[in-house]
Amino acid sequence: MLKKVMVCIMAVLFIVGTSQAFAEDTDAKVKESMKVLQEKAKKLGEAKVEGTDTLEGKTFPALFFGTTKMNGNFALVDEVKGAMGGTATIFVKQDKDFVRITTNVMKEGKRAVGTTLDPKGKAYAALSTGMPFYGVVDILGTSYNTGYEPIKNAKGEVIGIFYVGYPIEKK
Repeated sequence: MLKKVMVCIMAVLFIVGTSQAFAEDTDAKVKESMKVLQEKAKKLGEAKVEGTDTLEGKTFPALFFGTTKMNGNFALVDEVKGAMGGTATIFVKQDKDFVRITTNVMKEGKRAVGTTLDPKGKAYAALSTGMPFYGVVDILGTSYNTGYEPIKNAKGEVIGIFYVGYPIEKK
């Protein structure tokens, strides 16, 4: 009987340890992906909002890194996805909202451009004060392990958001 109890305890400890190691691996991957996204954007130049652009029939502020406009430009987010897996997005701040202007997050079979960061979500609460957010959130009906970092202009004002994430497999 004692042997069976010990085997069960060891099995539970193994499962818990494996789950925790998986979570730590995923967290590390989120942080590394964020670093890659930010470094690639920085190489393009300083972040700024200049004018407006139309996407999906709606007008949004135009976000640039240097001279490269991000609105509807999927090269950067797809490059990060290709290198790291997962998903990547760049949001621009529009009034109190943060709008996806380039992404590889999908909604109904197409890129979720023009959708907003959930204003009632945990990420929004942190980002609207200029702080980063890392954790699990629901994105368009799917749970993701995520990282969000504010994009600031030369004056230190939040003008957008960097996002990376990995969908959490349902068990």
